[in-house]
Amino acid sequence: MSDYTPSAKEVKELRDTTGAGIMDCKAALAETAGDQEKARDLLRAKGAADAAKRGDREAGEGLIHSYIHAGGRVGVLVEVNCETDFVARSDDFAEFVHDVALHIAALNPLYVSADEIPDEYKERERAVYVEQAKEQGVDEKFRDKAVDGKLAKHLKEIALLDQEFVRDQGEKKPRTIEALRVEFAAKLGENLTIRRFTRYELGG
Repeated sequence: MSDYTPSAKEVKELRDTTGAGIMDCKAALAETAGDQEKARDLLRAKGAADAAKRGDREAGEGLIHSYIHAGGRVGVLVEVNCETDFVARSDDFAEFVHDVALHIAALNPLYVSADEIPDEYKERERAVYVEQAKEQGVDEKFRDKAVDGKLAKHLKEIALLDQEFVRDQGEKKPRTIEALRVEFAAKLGENLTIRRFTRYELGG
């Protein structure tokens, strides 16, 4: 690191343009001898702070975003986490969070991922499909496969990450929300996690 000592004005300028912490800005300016552009690149490369230095702090950065659907009949609160405050303040991250909230409002998922769906729920749904298969006269030797296929399809329909992104409906190769997450994670250079959401529907 150089012996350069950035002024308070320089630190403020870098903080205003990146949203990074004061100490991170000061260190980046010191390392780049006061070059604002190089300091911004350095903050982006380092993610403003090494995630390992956060100790046991769990996914402390990100946004809680609210979205009200047209007409005020549906509302969504969603929490999306990232690794640094620098990314949390970026337009790209805000775009991703908004898209997720809009999607939740439109398609009404019940869980973030299939892993969160309780076994009791799966067993109850499977029992329903077994009875349906019997009533439809599905041959017993094909019944389990038919039921498993129907259950798997249903679980994908209620798990946010497995749903096809609402803006991609009608496209030849629609992205799932998981694919969208991976796409933005690569673009931003950080791990992104949709932690939780709540959907409200008027009268629901």
